[in-house]
Amino acid sequence: MPGKITFYYNPMSRAATARWMLEEVGAEYETVLVDFEAGDNRKPDFLAINPMGKIPTLVLADRTVLTETAAILTWLAEAYPAAALAPEPGSSARGSYYRWLFFGGSCFEPALTETMMRKGAAPLSKGSVGWGSYNDVIDTLEQAVSRNTYLVGDQFTAADVYIGSQLSWAGGFGAPRIQDSAAIQAYVERVTDRDAYRRAMRPA
Repeated sequence: MPGKITFYYNPMSRAATARWMLEEVGAEYETVLVDFEAGDNRKPDFLAINPMGKIPTLVLADRTVLTETAAILTWLAEAYPAAALAPEPGSSARGSYYRWLFFGGSCFEPALTETMMRKGAAPLSKGSVGWGSYNDVIDTLEQAVSRNTYLVGDQFTAADVYIGSQLSWAGGFGAPRIQDSAAIQAYVERVTDRDAYRRAMRPA
């Protein structure tokens, strides 16, 4: 079992996803609030830990620094196997699990960024970007969450923490199609109806 983790956090950031995962696995962690308005993430002491000035950032008990949401979720699932948030290594389900963990950062997030931050601009060429198009991404997610209870069959995994968080957050900010999709909304309700999620949403 890993020792105590130092967790750099702001509730209005991707760190909320990492906090949900920390609660899911039952990790022992200390929260360090990062005040963006005060510029905490650009101060030398934090930049010495993560030169990107980004959160979530975890510092493990042996002082190893862990960043990038998908990496954090993957590590936590493996470091706390009793939480059963990853399928058996080497199984087909494990392959599907990795697919969705990396789909969040490599497809959904860049497609969302393009859609929400380049409004009115011509879409980037589907052939030149890894996510194809925003509609391709949403179509793919709708199909996935319509087939099974969770992304990997009937097992709730770290992939659901990641994709569920992204869909919930994006829908709240008015991203196209998400609030209008019955399948996506039902999925978001399923994955967020968990004690760990409710604990993670409380003030730090």
